[in-house]
Amino acid sequence: MHFPGPWRVLKGLLITLLFTDSVHAITLDITDEQSIKDAASTTAYAMMTYYHGNETGHIPGAFPDKWWEGAALFLALLHYWHFTGDTTYNSELRVGLEWQAGDDDYLPANYSSWIGNDDQMFWGLAAITAAEFEFADASNVGSGYSWLSLAQGVYNYQTSEWDTSTCDGGLRWQIWTYESGYDMKNSISNGGLFQLSARLARYTDDSSYADWAQKIWDWSASSPLLDNSTWNVADSTETTNDCSTQGDDQWSYNYGTYLMGAAYMYNYTNGSSTWLTAVDGLLNRTLEGFIHDGTYILEEKLCEPSEVCNDNEILFKGLVSNWLSLTALLVPSTYDTILPYLQGSAKAAALSCTGHNNNTCGVRWYQSDYDGWIGMEEEISATSIFVANMIAFNQSAPVTANTGGNSTSVPDAGENDTSGDSSSLSAITTGDRAGAGILTVVFVAGWVGLMSWTVLGG
Repeated sequence: MHFPGPWRVLKGLLITLLFTDSVHAITLDITDEQSIKDAASTTAYAMMTYYHGNETGHIPGAFPDKWWEGAALFLALLHYWHFTGDTTYNSELRVGLEWQAGDDDYLPANYSSWIGNDDQMFWGLAAITAAEFEFADASNVGSGYSWLSLAQGVYNYQTSEWDTSTCDGGLRWQIWTYESGYDMKNSISNGGLFQLSARLARYTDDSSYADWAQKIWDWSASSPLLDNSTWNVADSTETTNDCSTQGDDQWSYNYGTYLMGAAYMYNYTNGSSTWLTAVDGLLNRTLEGFIHDGTYILEEKLCEPSEVCNDNEILFKGLVSNWLSLTALLVPSTYDTILPYLQGSAKAAALSCTGHNNNTCGVRWYQSDYDGWIGMEEEISATSIFVANMIAFNQSAPVTANTGGNSTSVPDAGENDTSGDSSSLSAITTGDRAGAGILTVVFVAGWVGLMSWTVLGG
């Protein structure tokens, strides 16, 4: 179970009372490749103790009440596998990504009635990442959809949701009229679709995806969401007043998703000065707005100082860490600017991973000490920042269909799905569990026992 805000801290403090011996920190030499891999292995292990999708009675890829976090977990695992070469979790990764696929569009029946466009989009980003990292298509190792087709299915569905009835365009936050937030058009949904379109353009070399990326960018810049002179990214705008106002909460992943899309467009266009200006502008604002004062350490400033970050918000730094690392590879002129922030953040994060004598990581990396927070989201973000530093040793950009990528293209993927999927997903059976691999079951017992979840009602 995950606890918001102070409850998460309280649980951490209660657990601390049980373990008062020596403090164990993650040892990290940021200049040593194996040291970074070891740190990432420690936190990857920790984050996977929260995943039960390969156990009997559970659904692969699913988390109750927060479906999108499965995509965040698998994005972290994809980066972890790609940059470290550790295949330990690849079976769980492959099965989970396929199990939630719906009808080739990531609209599975168990969740399609209430998920938002941003939720679906993150699964699409996981799929295109799998294609770019040459994670073997499920169809090549058994049966299932290709990673590229799943990304295309999400793209096809979301572009069909483009809403010109209000604000002259844009993607709504929510899919269904009865959902809270349906009247909002927000940056993470539109920026996410922009990023997905740009990545599909680069991977397939199909200009129709690039045309959509440009369309989304232009609309965003014409709305309150994106100011392409100051490079401010607002969180949202309202359809009820024809997008004349903005919700200006500042979140790192809103900046990061537009930055990532611009980096892909720069690379796709072979170095367009227009897209370089966008990359530089968004990168500078991101580093100005989400770095702890006087340091090189990432900080979610709207919630960390007051200790009110929820599960979603704890993940934002991890996503941005991944996107910064790929930006450095896709736009080489940014590499020297980005790397010190990745290194500074990783060193601080390692110092935060001193909780409960088992390297539990905290939220506020800038404290350089454990802050009492505990959860899967903290471990995902720590894993992501460690892995992001692997670009110092592996500077090859994500592949395309022309540079080694072989994921199968299905341009009309998902277009036959008119209901978001008509069949319900079942819980995993013993046979499915064996197919997914039972490794997690073995180490979950040790980790959970050590942290005494049963004592504290976790």
